[in-house]
Parts: sequence; C-alpha cells; structure tokens
Amino acid sequence: MTREAILYVSDQATNVNSVLAALKATGDDVVSTNSSTQAIALLFLMHSAAAVVLYHTTEQASFDIARGLRAIRPKVPIIVLCRDKIDPLPACVDVCVSLGLPLDELTSAVRRLLTAKRAMDAHRQSDPLKRAS
Repeated sequence: MTREAILYVSDQATNVNSVLAALKATGDDVVSTNSSTQAIALLFLMHSAAAVVLYHTTEQASFDIARGLRAIRPKVPIIVLCRDKIDPLPACVDVCVSLGLPLDELTSAVRRLLTAKRAMDAHRQSDPLKRAS
C-alpha cells in the first residue's frame, strides 16, 4: 500500500514551518509548494494524495486554485486556511480553518477529513457495486 501524502500549497513565507509541523503531526507525509501550477501538476501525479491544504494571500486565490485541483481529483478533501469565516463555502472547498485559531484546529480538521475519506474509501473497496462505478 502506498503511503498517503498531504499537499500543502502556500504563497506565504511566514508561518510555513508551523503549518508544516501541524500537518506533519497528522502522521501523513507532506509535500509542499508555493506554485499553483506546480500544485496542479503534483496533484495530477500524486495518486496517494490524502488531502490538499491551501493558504494564499487572498481567499479568492485559494478558491481559484481549489477549483482547478477539484477538477483533477474530485474526491481529495481540500482545506483552505482563511482569515475570516467564509459562509457559505464554495463547493470546491471542504473546510475553511481560520488562521486566528491554534494550529491544533488545523490538525484536527485534517484528521477528521482523512478519517472520513478513508472510511468512504474502505466502504467502496468492500462494496462491489460501488467499485463498479
């Protein structure tokens, strides 16, 4: 079985180490980039992508990237780090985690999404009708 990895995409130089540390605390490998073009290419190649975490200067930039990533891998959860509460979230984003919260909130959100994703994947593997679709 291939080990899953989280793709972290950020155009920020600050807080990168602390966010990376929080993501690594989930137990998954983390691949990071500061290029949206490279993120799209990586996600296309990463068959073991567990989730995507986006952090850009503007939420709109994150949402634009999320749309492109969602088109490539519709079942990979996408988390956006945001400054303010976004309501409603765009359909291309699964969760928005506020930057004002402790990084434990990010770790918890990633773990919840990965647990749900892995349960769905296991269910699909065990249900022959789901595998056929």
